[in-house]
Amino acid sequence: MKSDLSLCPNFNFQISNTMDNRENEKIEIDLLIRAIYLKYGYDFRDYSKASIRRRVLGRLSKSEFSTISEMQHDLLYNPGFFEKLLLDLTVNVSEMFRDPLFFKAIRETVVPELKNQPFIKVWHAGCSTGEEVYSMAILFREEGVLDASTIYATDVNEAVLDKAKKGIFPIDRMKDYTRNYKMAGGLASFADYYTARYDRTIMDRRLRKNIVFSDHNLVTDSVFGEMDLIICRNVLIYFSRELQDRVFGLFAESLRKGGFLCLGSKESMMFSKHADRFESVVKKEKIYRRLEI
Repeated sequence: MKSDLSLCPNFNFQISNTMDNRENEKIEIDLLIRAIYLKYGYDFRDYSKASIRRRVLGRLSKSEFSTISEMQHDLLYNPGFFEKLLLDLTVNVSEMFRDPLFFKAIRETVVPELKNQPFIKVWHAGCSTGEEVYSMAILFREEGVLDASTIYATDVNEAVLDKAKKGIFPIDRMKDYTRNYKMAGGLASFADYYTARYDRTIMDRRLRKNIVFSDHNLVTDSVFGEMDLIICRNVLIYFSRELQDRVFGLFAESLRKGGFLCLGSKESMMFSKHADRFESVVKKEKIYRRLEI
């Protein structure tokens, strides 16, 4: 027996109209992303479609535009609008000593092996506003290897890199950061690593002298040196499977044999064609070692 709704012309029209709107939205977003690539050189074409859609619609809701097509026109002729959209597309949530057990695993498993190197090179890919970079610098300092290290912190977004360079964070986050630090096996008082001024905190300058901030696009740029440790956490979840595979290949070529690769808790090399070039060291914390092949 047919549903009464299926016999209703208006109902069928509404379904058809909704499907058309979704298809139009998909086309508009695809055109917007292609326009970004052609005009500004940023390639988001292989990013997760769901993530891109969420972020584009978020910017649309905060703008005066009624359609994505209107946004595209402003994108092409107004670099200021592009900078806002770029922030929407690239900024990831971060915090100091995020996932404390990960940092504890770095302290207990990775650093003892890094101490065998005369000089340590670390690449923090997709560093965002720098919270996790400074966390690693603190950990390295406590383990006595910071002075023998260079931490290369990169991101595609120059605006967030500028924030990271300054090392200034809201004071109301320090309570949470202190708790994370202690859970990560911190050896001192977290307050020793920053100076509080009004509603802000400034990270100790001695942490910054071994950090090199630089722009780098994981999508389009090439091998980044020969590293002992690469950290890329909670970035690849926004990439398509194909783009993830390309980046894993980039990391494999950028690591010395025996070097370490660290991913986010929701990321995995399991289905990558480069998986056989790595072995799991701390499975739960997604820490891998580059094999001799």
